[in-house]
Amino acid sequence: MIRAAAILVLSVFAGPINADTLQSSAGTVQVTSMVEGLDEPWAIGLLPGGGILVTERDGELLFVSQGEANRVAGVPKVAVNGQGGLLDITVARDFAQTREVFLTFSKPQSGGAGTAVAVARLSENGGRLDNVRIIFEAVPGGSTSRHFGSRVVEAQDRTLFVTIGDRGDRPSAQDRSNHMGTVIRINRDGTVPADNPFVGQAGIRPEIWSFGHRNPQGAGLDRQGRLWISEHGAQGGDEVNLIQPGRNYGWPVISYGVHYSGQKIGEGTSKPGMEQPEHYWDPSIAPSGLLVYSGKLWPEWRGDIFVGSLKFDYIARLEGSPLREVEQIKDSETERVRDIVEAPDGAIWFISVGQGAICRMTPK
Repeated sequence: MIRAAAILVLSVFAGPINADTLQSSAGTVQVTSMVEGLDEPWAIGLLPGGGILVTERDGELLFVSQGEANRVAGVPKVAVNGQGGLLDITVARDFAQTREVFLTFSKPQSGGAGTAVAVARLSENGGRLDNVRIIFEAVPGGSTSRHFGSRVVEAQDRTLFVTIGDRGDRPSAQDRSNHMGTVIRINRDGTVPADNPFVGQAGIRPEIWSFGHRNPQGAGLDRQGRLWISEHGAQGGDEVNLIQPGRNYGWPVISYGVHYSGQKIGEGTSKPGMEQPEHYWDPSIAPSGLLVYSGKLWPEWRGDIFVGSLKFDYIARLEGSPLREVEQIKDSETERVRDIVEAPDGAIWFISVGQGAICRMTPK
């Protein structure tokens, strides 16, 4: 594991460092490298008043402030294997009062690991997590090391949406007796909201909000509070979906992709009772990280969806109805874009896994 002392940290609050400019549909934008030297960063959380929390898949949580990065103690034990490890982080809406953050990670379980959610309080100096509680873990776990999801988004009503992959067991995404291949919705204490769509239905996990997903690695809310997700298809068939409660999003019965062997997936591209994606990519771009933009700094982008590409090293901008990709934002810093978030001032921050960096995009 990388040691904090070995990390080259560039001041979050300093002037432009390693800044590049590029042309976009909204004019010239500046992409500034803010933190460098990270080891497979997965997610970032921007703290009120400044400071950054960043997860590294190997189990490290870093607190970056005033030009220094320090490891945060108290992180739950994670199963670091394949795609598993310490994954998403979300700063609570009421962080100024509670100092709470939410983490997703692959939790060691008997026979393997499962996607789990923890909530904890960040100490005043950012050095440790206190009162760590695991409020959810997917059951049953899985023995594979892939398709954990896993984003956590706090909704406007303070419930939590969590995305969970099918763990490589395709039929499980249609089996609501388990959590595989679902979006779940829970309260901040891990209890089940009474208005979840399957509450009280025998044989169905009450946390389930939607199902039939393959591996959703991006999630964000629009201005109406609706949840959008991006998810990996197989060979082709990466999707952006607008999530509605109780709906079946089709995997592995329908898909716009094919298996890696080239064989057909399921029954085709549509079936009654199964939702169509708002957009799909073929060939696959390996989407990870999704943001619905407010328009603060770029009014012409208000309501547009930004999705990071792990495969082709760019940020996709999507707009319209039907939703379509209309722009690719790409430079040397957009190498394997894993996470993408909006700061309070409207700047777009993203993780470049290939560069081991956190970058900020602003108008020039």
